[in-house]
Amino acid sequence: MESTRIYNGKPRPVFTPAHITEMQPDEVFVFGSNLAGMHGGGAAHMAFLRFGAVMGSGVGLQGQSYAIPTMQGGVETIKPYVDDFIAFAKAHPELFFYVTRIGCGIAGFRDEEIAPLFADAAGVGNICLPESFVK
Repeated sequence: MESTRIYNGKPRPVFTPAHITEMQPDEVFVFGSNLAGMHGGGAAHMAFLRFGAVMGSGVGLQGQSYAIPTMQGGVETIKPYVDDFIAFAKAHPELFFYVTRIGCGIAGFRDEEIAPLFADAAGVGNICLPESFVK
C-alpha cells in the first residue's frame, strides 16, 4: 500500500502519523478535548503547546488545531462533534486535517469504539485518519 498521497499538490501521509510535532501552514491537528477546554494532557496538551489550541475552548478550530470533545460521557455523546468536524472539513478543502486517536488516551475508549464514528470521513480527501481507525 502507498504510504503517501497527494492533496492540494502536496504529498501527505495515507494515515495520521503516531507523533506529529510540526505541520505545514495548511494542516490542522485534530485532537480529543474536554468541553471545558482544559488542554492539560495527551494530544490536547500538544495541541496547546504547538498548534494554537486555546485554553477554555473545547470545541472546533483553534489556530492549527481542531478540538473534538471526548470526555463528557459515552461514545454517543462524541458522535455529534465528529459529524460537525466532518462537515467542517468538507467545507474547508483548502485545509488538510490529521485526526489523532481521539478518545483513545486519557478518555479511555478503544479504537474500535471510536473508529465507527468516522465512517463518513472515508473518502474525504482532506481528512487523514489513524491507521487503527481505518482497519
